[in-house]
Amino acid sequence: MKQSTLLLSVLLTLTACQKETTTDLDPSQQHTWWKEAVIYQIYPRSYADSDGDGVGDLRGIIQHLDYIQSLGVDVVWLNPIFPSPNDDNGYDVSDYTAIMSDFGTMQDFDELLAGMHQRGIRLILDLVVNHSSDEHPWFQESRKSRNNPYRDYYHWWPAEKGIPPHRHSDMDPDLSAWRYDSLTNAYYLHYFSRKQPDLNWENPRMRQDFYKGMRFWLDKGIDGYRIDVASYCSKDTLFPEIDFTRYKSFGDYYCHGPHVHDYLQEMYREVFGKYDCMTVGEGNPWINTLDFTDARRKEFNMFYVNANDVVPKQMPDGSPLVTSDVKMQALRSFYTSQDSLLHDAGWPTVILGNHDLPRMQSYWGDDSTPELARLSSQALITFLMTMRGTVFFYGGDEIGMNNVRFEHIEDYNDIVTRSYYANILSTKGAAAAAEYLEQQKREGRDNARTPMQWSSDPQAGFTTGSTTWLKVNPNYPQVNVAAEEADSLSVLQYFRKACALRHTYKPTLVYGEYSLVDAHNPTVFSYLRTGNDERILVAINFSASPAVVDATLLKDASPCVLLDNYLDNQGLQVSEGKLSLRPWQAQVILL
Repeated sequence: MKQSTLLLSVLLTLTACQKETTTDLDPSQQHTWWKEAVIYQIYPRSYADSDGDGVGDLRGIIQHLDYIQSLGVDVVWLNPIFPSPNDDNGYDVSDYTAIMSDFGTMQDFDELLAGMHQRGIRLILDLVVNHSSDEHPWFQESRKSRNNPYRDYYHWWPAEKGIPPHRHSDMDPDLSAWRYDSLTNAYYLHYFSRKQPDLNWENPRMRQDFYKGMRFWLDKGIDGYRIDVASYCSKDTLFPEIDFTRYKSFGDYYCHGPHVHDYLQEMYREVFGKYDCMTVGEGNPWINTLDFTDARRKEFNMFYVNANDVVPKQMPDGSPLVTSDVKMQALRSFYTSQDSLLHDAGWPTVILGNHDLPRMQSYWGDDSTPELARLSSQALITFLMTMRGTVFFYGGDEIGMNNVRFEHIEDYNDIVTRSYYANILSTKGAAAAAEYLEQQKREGRDNARTPMQWSSDPQAGFTTGSTTWLKVNPNYPQVNVAAEEADSLSVLQYFRKACALRHTYKPTLVYGEYSLVDAHNPTVFSYLRTGNDERILVAINFSASPAVVDATLLKDASPCVLLDNYLDNQGLQVSEGKLSLRPWQAQVILL
């Protein structure tokens, strides 16, 4: 269904509520396009393959631009498309101003960008600032000699000083962030893979060269950047022992370099401040996001932090199977705290899934049965589309894709999974390694990276070839775009309705106040959005059992249900001051 047709359909439905929405925003709310955007993240390698080689590419995305437009999204975020040896699937960049040959050509990129802009869709790119590939010309020069002009583009520790103080890397089989290089008898720093040496942001020449690459793409017409691990760029170059009485973890320490804000503010002056662009920083949950997003500081528009990191890793009894109600309570606390922190300055992001996380439905929802999978996906979409902040969706979540749950380490491509598995196998043995694989079925990154499921054709319609770079989820004959286009109850159709609703009620759902309702309810996340003399109540049951939530707000109102993932027209079920919700039911109610 075309976006305009769907929006008209939703508007006609909403007129039954017989209440007017207001389109004029209070100037004090400082409305901008990037606050109002619904962002759709595309992992190019997994989205669509146009040439049959089993790897997604830019022309594959071009072929699906009308589909992307039909979703109602405003911005597409592409994971890295720059040349790379793919040690970490493009996050190890060897050239910041070209296109990876796996994905196509610069002509393909120009056509993709033009096609998006013709459809009213903006494009932002994923940019890695903490490190490059070890195959980048800068690093190739840097390691030639200690006197090379590019030596100080990276962090080196001369071996005659002894073994450097320990730094941790999740992506190294030895879990060490230092790698010895015999050519100059020195160690180089790599917070991530051995093939991802950390750039030396303390070097002003390196910074200026990096800014040139950033301006290259903005001058071509892209609409902004998502800056990967932006908070890691600054280092204490004395590399002291880490004081863990001050820092929670290595990641916490990495986020608090002595000059991180100096460099990001310079980046704004040299790059961002010269363009009308969206800027999204990314890092760990241990930072104060207000420091990065307060507009007066001139760093980023917003900061990309996901709630998965604040969920307990196990239940109080030690079980690793954290239940949906416990996850919901962590989610509720996280987003309520974020809203409070960024209420008067800065701007929040709203995220439940991406390329570094398990599938949204499997982690936050319930994929134990097809019906619960559908309902829980729709409930999660409801949360994302009604929360205050800029909304990020990951490609495939709009059709309810779930975890693939690979059985064998050979099926995994992710360097994190492979590195940890190798380390556990060598240090703790086969039983511990098998337990780790069970955990990866729940939390591994490759769960989100399986190819997009377009149809019930072989390989889910992702490619005309016989193989794919990562195995397709076996449920693709049931869960795919073509099937859901034909099903009025599908996750895809609900996504479009929810997206249209957010745009229709933009003054309230984007800019309106957020306040909790029934704040201690064990299974229902309920909140009120208020803006421009309009109130919208959202109630979402995060469980597979019936639940009730306080309905005091409905008492003196004339409520109208704007959105409900149960489409049997039962409406509101209110009794004795309580609103009853069925399993994974989500209702959006205009008061």
